[in-house]
Amino acid sequence: MSAAAASSTISVAATNPLKTLSLSSSRSPLPPATISLLPFPSRTLTTPRRRLILVSCTAGDGSSKPTILVAEKLGEAGVKLLEGFANVDCSYNMTPEELNTKISLCDALIVRSGTKVGREVFESSRGRLKVVGRAGVGIDNVDLSAATEFGCLVVNAPTANTIAAAEHGIALLASMARNVAQSDASVKAGEWKRNKYVGVSLVGKTLAVMGFGKVGTEVARRAKGLGMRVIAHDPYAPADRAHAIGVELVSFDEALATADFISLHMPLTPATNKILNDETFAKMKKGVRIVNVARGGVIDEDALVRALDAGIVAQAALDVFTKEPPAKDSPLVQHERVTVTPHLGASTMEAQEGVAIEIAEAVVGALNGELAATAVNAPMVSAEVLTELKPYVILAEKLGRLAVQLVAGGSGVKNVKVSYTSARATDDLDTRLLRAMITKGIIEPISDVYVNLVNADFTAKQRGLRLSEERVLLDGSPENPLETITVQLGNVESKFASSLSESGEVKVEGRVKDGIPHLTKVGSFEVDVTLEGSIILCRQVDQPGMIGTVGSILGESNVNVNFMSVGRIAPRKQAIMAIGVDDQPSKETLKKIGEIPAVEEFVFLKL
Repeated sequence: MSAAAASSTISVAATNPLKTLSLSSSRSPLPPATISLLPFPSRTLTTPRRRLILVSCTAGDGSSKPTILVAEKLGEAGVKLLEGFANVDCSYNMTPEELNTKISLCDALIVRSGTKVGREVFESSRGRLKVVGRAGVGIDNVDLSAATEFGCLVVNAPTANTIAAAEHGIALLASMARNVAQSDASVKAGEWKRNKYVGVSLVGKTLAVMGFGKVGTEVARRAKGLGMRVIAHDPYAPADRAHAIGVELVSFDEALATADFISLHMPLTPATNKILNDETFAKMKKGVRIVNVARGGVIDEDALVRALDAGIVAQAALDVFTKEPPAKDSPLVQHERVTVTPHLGASTMEAQEGVAIEIAEAVVGALNGELAATAVNAPMVSAEVLTELKPYVILAEKLGRLAVQLVAGGSGVKNVKVSYTSARATDDLDTRLLRAMITKGIIEPISDVYVNLVNADFTAKQRGLRLSEERVLLDGSPENPLETITVQLGNVESKFASSLSESGEVKVEGRVKDGIPHLTKVGSFEVDVTLEGSIILCRQVDQPGMIGTVGSILGESNVNVNFMSVGRIAPRKQAIMAIGVDDQPSKETLKKIGEIPAVEEFVFLKL
């Protein structure tokens, strides 16, 4: 079998599809694939087999202007911008029934956090609703899967409130350190207790910024101006950007152990849910002070109360809570050493106007069929194309998730190389969706960015992620779209040394077998394990009984093994055991595996 290869670096401004040196395919043309949402205008493909249609909007009543329903208070500047493009209906405080009745007459809907946009809204729109705009960052109140199913684009406004949130974080930091809220309440109660409210200075203290995105960066800048030493933890933060403002990137555990103050700026994801808990509080310096203007769910609130009572945490300042508003008798809210505000991070006049303009521009642009860089849901793809690509789409995302989990904390991902092997000609296989899913797998686990075909390249560029693609053209039957997908992460440290290729990159490879995604290579080791559930990778000395030993430990812990594969260099040499498990093993179970004498290293990877 012979192969030809070519590569191209992908960026938002790229104009050419993936290239190959030669084309050889006897495949008959696929049925036309219609993507009903926004493609990348600067990368439009004009092959006869792929027809991309931009979102366009004609009012349902036949008039030239679309109708936009604004369901919650929006800044005047944003409303004026909308009125220059569409018929605008500002109807606030609607009941769900009223919204469902009105939505069938609207082409776009703009909400804040107080309006729930569930499946029934999309069903009631009868296909007319094209865009939902969330005036703010979080989209917890919008049913993304239903929006995608009904062909509706969802956009948000993630940047306009950055400065406001950062300023509020600094305000809470300073007021907490100097007991401003408590002493204010004391004086207003007729007391004068100067000795009780002695605070601490910020100068020379270490602030750990957990999440070094837009808000975290701005908090760091301001904290540096207050004379604080600033460290940060964020797996995706570019080291050069951090160093440029005098910030040192450290591991999660080092940040906890070193900080006098901790400021949270991470999104709420399955990976960050209750990330501050009894175990992590125990790792902190005694007397640490915590600020949270991010998401309430990242803190286990009961554990925080215990840490406050035990003196591990000296004070906390919270703008967000797991449930909002919190209960009036909440032990956390009522705690004497906790300062609270009612989710005011974005509540400045300037931020509200900025959010209004940002969401108005996003909605108008989407209705005009322009690129929506802030799109947060996946575009609709024709059933024929989706059916064929579905297992490869799943494979692509899971390879991305596996690869990024193999990276050691603190070494940010910058360079990604993706290689495809296929017998199909270039115009028979558009890899943008696969590339988007790899980007999704790498970025989404610890980010609040929703990656899809619309925003994948934009999101990667914003995070300093350089992704290049290589196509290896195979001779043979083009029955399957792809033979293999390989993902390599360059210039990173690995928590599992065996995942490094000969040239030093974290490398994973997979293929689809009988419709099921499989992991087929880790570093230089051949394996074969289905990408279902989660995976344990062990590097071991190749000797009899290892499969039974590991299997017995998992069985004793009631962890079901769905697949097991061993790849080795040579008999009685090093080998990699890949074990697919349905459940997440306990720390004790994983510790037992690590204590097996023949196991040289191991890692648990959650899919």
